[in-house]
Amino acid sequence: MRVLLFDDPAIRPRLLPLTFTRPVAALRCGILTLAEKWQHRLGVEEVGYLTESYLQAKFPAGDTRGPALVVNGAVCPDELLARQVQALAPGSALFDGELLVAAHLADATKVAELIQEGFQNTHEVAEPVTVIGELWHLFLRNGAEIRLDFDLLTAGRESAPVGDPHTIVYAPENIFIEPGVKIRASILNAESGPIYLGRNVEVHEGAILKGPLAVCEGTHINTGAKLRGDNTIGPHCRVGGEVANSIIMGYSNKGHEGYLGNSLIGQWCNIGADTNTSNLKNNYAPVKIWSHAAGRFVNTGQTFCGLTMGDHSKCGINTMFNTGTVVGVAANIFGAGFPRAFIPSFAWGGPAGFETFRLAKAGEVAERVMSRRHLAYDEAEQEIMRHVYEATAKDRVWEKAE
Repeated sequence: MRVLLFDDPAIRPRLLPLTFTRPVAALRCGILTLAEKWQHRLGVEEVGYLTESYLQAKFPAGDTRGPALVVNGAVCPDELLARQVQALAPGSALFDGELLVAAHLADATKVAELIQEGFQNTHEVAEPVTVIGELWHLFLRNGAEIRLDFDLLTAGRESAPVGDPHTIVYAPENIFIEPGVKIRASILNAESGPIYLGRNVEVHEGAILKGPLAVCEGTHINTGAKLRGDNTIGPHCRVGGEVANSIIMGYSNKGHEGYLGNSLIGQWCNIGADTNTSNLKNNYAPVKIWSHAAGRFVNTGQTFCGLTMGDHSKCGINTMFNTGTVVGVAANIFGAGFPRAFIPSFAWGGPAGFETFRLAKAGEVAERVMSRRHLAYDEAEQEIMRHVYEATAKDRVWEKAE
C-alpha cells in the first residue's frame, strides 16, 4: 500500500522556518524523522510527500494514482496508532477530534478535495495522538521519542561493544552502538534514558554523553563535549561544548565551546566558537518567540526555550542569542551584543544592523559548504532557496527603506 504524508495546512506555517526547506514529516524528533517513523511502523520501503510544489523535486510524492494511505505528517506514530491506520477500510478516515490523522483513499489524487469536503466513514483514535504542532513541541517531545525510536530500532538486535577500556559506561543495557562507531576515553551514562550511536559515529576523548541521546550516522562528538540529555544530533554533524534538550539536524556544526539549550538547529548551519544561547529569562516568565504564521511574537507557555535556526544559517564567534530567538534560512549573524530576537531569512549583520544576503552570494556559500560533504547544490536545492528568498522578502524590513 502506497503511503503519502501530507502537510497539514493548519500546522505547517507554525513550524516555519524549519518547514521552509522541508515537509513537516521530514523534521527529526527522536532518532528518526517523522517520515522514517511511519516507514518503520507501517513496514513500507518508502513514503511520498504531499507538500508545497517548490519542495516536490527534492521530496517527491511519486505516483499518487490509485489507492493509498494518506497520513498527517505532523503526527508521531506508535504501535497502537499504526495498527489503527493499517486497519482503515477503503474510503474511511481516522480523526483525533477535528484533526485528520489518516485516511485510506481509493484515489489519492483527490486528497485535497476530500480533506476540504470531509469523509463519509470516520473513526476516532483509540488514544490521543502526539502532534508536532508548534516548534517547541520538537524539543519537548524529543526525549520520549528517543525512547520509542530506540525500542523500535533495536528490538531483537545486538549492540556492538564499546571496546575502549578507558571509556566509562553506566547502564550498558540502555546503550546501542551501530557498526563502525569509535569511542575514546569518554563517559556514557544511560541511567536516565537510552543512548543510541549510529553508524560510523566518533566520540572523542573526554566527551560526556547522558541519555536520552541520539547521535545519528557519521557524527563526531568533539573532545570534552557535554551532552546533557534529551538531545538528537546528526546525521553527519560535528558538535562540542554544552548541549541540552536540543535537536541539531544533519550536516550542521557546533564544533566548539558554548551553550545550546532547548534549541532547534536546521541543516547546513554553523555555530561559531563560544556562541551561547539563553533558554531562560531572568524573571522566569514564559518565553515568546516569533511566529511566521501569526506575523508576531507568540507566547510558547514554556519557561525554557532557546534558539531556532533555519537551514544554511551561520553565526560568528562569541554570538549571544537572547531567549527564544528565531533565525530564518540562510542568515549570517555576527558582531558584538545581542542581535534582535527575530532575524529574517537572508539577513546579513547583527546588533549594529542588517542588510540583505543576496541570493547569488548565499548560493555560492551553500554550494561551497555542501561540496565539502560531496553533495551538490543542485537545481532542486536552488529552487527551494529561490522560493524562500522571495517568500521572505516582506520580513526584511530594511529593504523597504532602500
